[in-house]
Order: sequence, then structure tokens, then C-alpha cells
Amino acid sequence: MDKRRTTVRKMTGRQRRRQRRRRRMLAAAMLSVILISFTAFFVLGQGKGETVSRTEQKDVENLNGLNSRNAVLMDLEAGEILADKGADEKVYPASLTKIMTAVLAVENIPDLQESITVPDGIFPGLYAEGASLAGFCPGEEAVGMDLLYGVLLPSGAECCLTLAGRIAGSEEAFVDMMNEKAGELGMDGTHFTNSTGLQDENHYSTVRDISTLLRYALENETFRQVFTSSRHSTSPSACHPEGFTFVSTMFQEMSSAQVNGGEILGGKTGYTKEAGLCLASLAVIDGKEYILVTAHANGNHETKQYHVQDAVKVYDQIGKS
Repeated sequence: MDKRRTTVRKMTGRQRRRQRRRRRMLAAAMLSVILISFTAFFVLGQGKGETVSRTEQKDVENLNGLNSRNAVLMDLEAGEILADKGADEKVYPASLTKIMTAVLAVENIPDLQESITVPDGIFPGLYAEGASLAGFCPGEEAVGMDLLYGVLLPSGAECCLTLAGRIAGSEEAFVDMMNEKAGELGMDGTHFTNSTGLQDENHYSTVRDISTLLRYALENETFRQVFTSSRHSTSPSACHPEGFTFVSTMFQEMSSAQVNGGEILGGKTGYTKEAGLCLASLAVIDGKEYILVTAHANGNHETKQYHVQDAVKVYDQIGKS
């Protein structure tokens, strides 16, 4: 009887020791699994984050996923093209043309506070073409600076023709000046036939050339001041005794100019059926300025403004990366 009890007690002791060993081994195994799982999760999570970042950076570099068929992204200070898509393809610049018109105005009118008559005779043709107008009256005496704002903010064709006549005597002579300036700037893929950007098969450019033009234009303080304005009120005149106000065609399509790490400072829109939606814009992100020129986005004045959406998307991605 005593032997049996002793034997049972010895067996129970061995079993308990084995059980403790199994528990320790199981606990160690579970800890290893937890550590391995945590490590794998951490590494994969980090890897996923890096992949997203690289993907976003790649989208910026290749300008993927844009509505616009053609695009160029430039570092303004260095003049370096950071990304491009169809940069040298022939495009119709539409109202991006008015950047050149504005450049010649600031360079060839010594006093932009002088009064300039808006000719009566330019309006019938502009009405027939359905050209965009700033709102000046036929025969109105307008201040040169107001006309310059009218060129770049509401894209006023009557302002372009008025300034062209004041500078060169006729639009034809002014166009010669435009093409001469384009040659000086190395805009080899560009040829102008008018000051407004109205459709003409011989009036063409490239987004690379437009980026070159805009970079040059922004060196002029007066041009930059106008280009980066969201609105402007004109001086009183006989036609507008209290003046009138126009708004940037780009800013009026944006709920906010803020993007990741900065803001969009200014822009010039353009549209014709043949050109599609176009935009040349300037932004500052993390203290650095960028130019983005896009062209040939589907849509029109009645649709979503896909060219503006493209600009916000690209600048946002720069801020993220």
C-alpha cells in the first residue's frame, strides 16, 4: 500500500515537471510568434509607406494621372525642368498667348498710368469671334495699368488689342514684335498670329516654350504683381464712374489657393475648342517656387475646370513628397 502511494507520488512529480517544461516552451514559442508578427507588421508597414511615397514622387516626376495631355513642371529659380509630358508637342496656346502680350506691354509702355483709348472698331470682330472681354466700353479712356490687369485676370481681348495698337500701331505690327521676342527667348516651337490667342492653325506653341516665357515674365516686378493678383478694381472713367472689378479666371475656380506645404500664387487660364483647357501657374511650396504649364485638358467653360484640378494635384504631390 505504501509502495503504491510512493510510486503514484513520484509519477505525479514527473508529470508536473514535464507540464511546467511544456508551459515554458509554449510560452517561449508564443512570444516568438508575437515578436515575429510584430516585426513583420512593422517592416511591411514601413515598406508600404515608402512605396506610397515613391509612387507619389513618381507621379510628380512623370506627371501621371493628369487630365491635361501636355504638361511641364519647372523649378523657377533654377529654370530646370523637373517633369514633363508632351512638352515639345505642338499645342494651341489659346489665352496663354496673353502672357506675351502682357510682357510686351510692361516693356514698351514707359508709364502705365497713362490714359489709353479703347478703340470702337475692335469690338465687332471680337463679338463675332466670341472672345472673352474684361468689360471696358468702346471708346473708353482706360488707364494702362488697368488694361494690363484686364489682359491677365479676366483675359480681356479688348485690352490686348488696345495695348497692341498703343505699342505698335496695329495688331499685325505687334505680332511681329511677339514673334521677335519669342525668338530672343529661344521659343523655337512657337509662332504667333494674334495678340489674344484666338484660334488660328498658324498660331501655336509648346508647354515648354510657355514655361520659358512665364519664367522670363516673372522677373518683371510689374508683371508678377498683376499675375499674382486675384482681383483688381479699375480707376473711374466716363463709362464706369465708380470703376469696376474683375477677378482672376483661375482664382475664381478655386475654393482655396492652399496646397500641401504652400499655395498657388497666380495663374493664367486659356480655352478654345481646339486648345482645350490650358493653364500656366506659379506656386510656392516649402519656400521654393514652381511653374506648371498644362494644355489640352478635356472640358470647357461649362464643365469642371480640369486644368485647375491638375495644378492643385501636382502642387499637392510636391508638398507631400
